[in-house]
Amino acid sequence: MIVVLVHIHVKPEAVEDFIAATEANARNSILEAGIARFDFIQQVEDTNRFVLIEAYRERSDMAKHKKTEHYLKWRQTVEGMMVEPRVGIQHQSLWPEDEEW
Repeated sequence: MIVVLVHIHVKPEAVEDFIAATEANARNSILEAGIARFDFIQQVEDTNRFVLIEAYRERSDMAKHKKTEHYLKWRQTVEGMMVEPRVGIQHQSLWPEDEEW
């Protein structure tokens, strides 16, 4: 299992639109066979900062996700809403076991 934490800093005036676009992307992403989890969280202390927690069953599932219609639409929609480019950091899941996701 590959888990990607995507850190995103959004312009204050774009937060509501960013949340709407990202919720739509998350709802569609979790339906992909290669995605075990797709969480969307907002920082409490700075509500302009978000993290996507994406758990892929196989490394190749990340590439498949980036070709989906909903991801491409999301990327285009939110591009101008960010203060700085988003940062995705890949992790290897150690626990729970892959079968438990």
